[in-house]
Amino acid sequence: MPALDTALIVLGGIALFAAFVNGAIGYGFSSLTVPLALVFYTNRILNPAVVLIEVFLNLYVLYINRDGVPAVWRRVCPILIGLLPGIAIGAYVLALLQPGWIKLGTYTVILPLILIQAAGWRRPIRSTWLVGIPFGTGLGVLYSVTTISGPPLAILFNNQGLVKNEFRAGLALVRVAESGVTALVYYQLGLFIAESANLLLVFIPAVLVGIPLGAYFMRHVDSETFRRICMSFDAWVVGFGLSRVLIELGLMASPWAYSVMAVTILIDVYLLVVFFRRKAAARGAD
Repeated sequence: MPALDTALIVLGGIALFAAFVNGAIGYGFSSLTVPLALVFYTNRILNPAVVLIEVFLNLYVLYINRDGVPAVWRRVCPILIGLLPGIAIGAYVLALLQPGWIKLGTYTVILPLILIQAAGWRRPIRSTWLVGIPFGTGLGVLYSVTTISGPPLAILFNNQGLVKNEFRAGLALVRVAESGVTALVYYQLGLFIAESANLLLVFIPAVLVGIPLGAYFMRHVDSETFRRICMSFDAWVVGFGLSRVLIELGLMASPWAYSVMAVTILIDVYLLVVFFRRKAAARGAD
């Protein structure tokens, strides 16, 4: 682990970039911050600081997209019901498991979700209650262990055909609930510690600067292209993190462990080529 000052400086840069992306597309703070920050910190130190930031961040996103709430709250209700037991289970897992194995689980679950999202996977989902409750439970476990929920939520809402404002409002509703409840459960389990408070002091200025910059930037660029590039960056980072933790846990030797990152990059480059070819074809059709 690098010197504390160095780690905090790097974390500040990571958080600023993640806040910029969150301001631009409405989510992404935790899904970009956590995979990179796990190189320096464990989930037990990182998660409480991220969750507290996300409580306020998600309230802000919900406020600016409040016009979309009436159209989505019925779809979101079953997810919120399922969240509660999932968060409780995940928080206990975080408190009990060895940090290295939690890192492994975080990377292993998140990587395929990012690649599925990057591939533009679409399957119409109509039975909201049948899918929503078990999805919410799984999402609650995932969020309370990793603080990441953007990729699976984006996949679900994209496949429900939500328009931009409804999409952001639905994301914000779920994320306000999951971050708020997770913060309460963390507090009850005594997971808020001094090291987490130090990280919080780094996150606050990064969010205050990055969010408005991202929102301004998004007015001048193509949102789908920017989102897709961010997903590629996220996939490469998670592939690197997974390779590192495989070495740390003695599951694969270096340099063979980095084959995981190499395969991730190859898959993502292929998906990027497909994405840009489709964009070019669509422009040609116009």
